[in-house]
This record gives sequence, C-alpha cells and structure tokens, in this order.
Amino acid sequence: MPYYGPIEDSGTIFLERTFLGQGFVAGVGCGVQLVLYVMCVKYLWRERMRRRVMLFLLAYVTLLLSLSSLWAAIATWTIEDIYINNRNYPGGPWVYFLATQNLPENVIFIVVLFVLTFLSDLLVLWRCWVIWTTTSGLIAYVIVAFPFLILLASFALGTIWCLQSSQPGLSLYNKIPIAFGTSYYVTSLSVNVVVTVLIVLRLALHRRSMRESLPPEHAKHYLSVAAIVVESAALYSVFALAFIISYALNNPINQFFLTMSSSCQQIAGYLIILRVAQGRAWSTNTLTVTTGVNFQLSAVKFSEPMTGTQIESDRNPQT
Repeated sequence: MPYYGPIEDSGTIFLERTFLGQGFVAGVGCGVQLVLYVMCVKYLWRERMRRRVMLFLLAYVTLLLSLSSLWAAIATWTIEDIYINNRNYPGGPWVYFLATQNLPENVIFIVVLFVLTFLSDLLVLWRCWVIWTTTSGLIAYVIVAFPFLILLASFALGTIWCLQSSQPGLSLYNKIPIAFGTSYYVTSLSVNVVVTVLIVLRLALHRRSMRESLPPEHAKHYLSVAAIVVESAALYSVFALAFIISYALNNPINQFFLTMSSSCQQIAGYLIILRVAQGRAWSTNTLTVTTGVNFQLSAVKFSEPMTGTQIESDRNPQT
C-alpha cells in the first residue's frame, strides 16, 4: 500500500502527535475542574452570609474556571488554525506554529497559562498563612516571607518567559524561552514544595501538642490532614518536575506534562477550597477551638470521680 503520510522526519511527526494529544488532555482537565467548580459553588454560596471570605473564594474559582476554559478553547483554536487553516504552509504545520508565536491566540495561550499557575501559587501561600496564623499573626508573616519572595521571583521570570516566547521569530522551544521557562517552573515548584513543608510542619507540631490530652482518634485527624496536603502537592509536583526535565531537554513529551501539571495544580486548588467551604479545613480560630477542647478534656481527666449518689442525682434531677 502506498504511503500517504506526511513527508516529515520522525521527530517532527512525534512532536505534532504530542501537540494534538495535549489538546485532548486539556479538555479532560477542564471537565474535571468544571465538576469541582460546581461542587465548590454549592457550598460557597450556602456559606456566603456567614463568612465573607466565601464570596472572595467564589470569585476566585469563577475566575479560575473562566481562564481554564479560555485556555482550552485557545488550544483547540490553535490546533484548527495549524492543521486546517494553514495545512499547506511552506515547511508544514509545525513550522507555521513556530513562525507565528506572536499571533494573538498564541500570546493569550502563554499568558493565561502563566496567570493560572500564579493564581494557584497564591492560593497555597494563603492557606499556609491561615494555618500559621493560628499561632501568631507575626509568626505567620515571618513564615510566609520566604515563599513569598520565591513567588515574586517566579512572577518576574514568568513575565519574561511570556515576553520572550511571543517575540517574532521565537517560540516556547527556542533556547532563550526554554531557559526562562525552566527557571520559572522551578521557582513555581519551589513555592509549592516549601509551602507544603511549612503546612505539614505546623500540623505536626499542633498534633504533638494535643496527643497528651486528646483521644487517639482525634489526634489522628491532624495526620490525615497532613497526608491530604502532601498528596495534593505531590500530584502537581510530580508532573511539574516531569515537565521541567522534558522541557529543559526539549523533548516533545513536555507538552503532555505541561498540560497535566497545570490541570493537577488547579484541581488541587479546587480541593482545598472545597474543604474550606465544607468547614473541614483549618481556619484562624482552629487552634482556639482545639485548645478549648484540650482544656475541657484535661479537666474531666483530672477531676475527682463522681460518687454513686451524684450519678443517681444526675439521672433523676429534681424539678
């Protein structure tokens, strides 16, 4: 049977396959986020009158979903523009893509990706601040100062990456954009790793202080929360690390990891907000509440045992 495939080298063909595949992955990720968005809105809207932060989180998840939908739509449009509208471009579709990085849709694609990552980093930094605020406001600000500085560096590198990638004659896969893009994602990953360590440290310290007086099943609650935080960060960290390595090596598979890392980071954010909306996440008064429980349990533990007469009196109170 005669060959009707493209007259391209195997590397270019593999690159184009991964480019098409990441569009499908982006659609799946957007669908998962839509489901989580509906769940978050349900609880956030119910609690909007009790806590003002719920309105802020409602606006946040709405912005997140809007940007994610825009990103998926632009990815679809870019694929259509490359392989349908400009199929016969000299050199092939991929050459057209690399030569037109300054087109509006390609610029928006990169900028939206950068904004989504930055918003997700801000969310985990805010959660870290909330958890450490349960000890002291001053301590919380000192704790988040270091990851905040990393976040500022990430913002600067991300901005340069967007500018360099959208220059005429350049693309995401030229040497200079690759250098800035790799640095940007390394700093973004660093923010998540540092914040996760700080959150787990705070939960572990509080759990240790409560173990002496709280029942074992209550103390285990803090370990489970720490496990959730670690797993959420690991979900993003694994794919982000895979993207960083493959992108630095200029391997086409990086397109899959780029899409998956972005989706996983946002999904982890939705899960955090869902816990906040359901009242299962830490708030600024968590330490006060658990300390009160600790005090009450300690009082019961060390109080004098009740006599049989007292017990009978409690069972049959006089009216």
